[in-house]
Amino acid sequence: MTTNMGSADKIIRIILGLAIIVVGYLNESWWGLVGLVPLLTAFVNFCPAYALFGISTKTKVPT
Repeated sequence: MTTNMGSADKIIRIILGLAIIVVGYLNESWWGLVGLVPLLTAFVNFCPAYALFGISTKTKVPT
């Protein structure tokens, strides 16, 4: 499993995941657990949907 997420993508996913969890908590809804998906993908640096479509937001380091 190679990484396919850049740093900006990770930050956006962390913020979005936390926001979804907070809104779910404030509304007393189980839908807040959906926020765990962007958090998990941000922390493992891998998005299965990106891999499926061949997308990568990771910057390439020149060799």
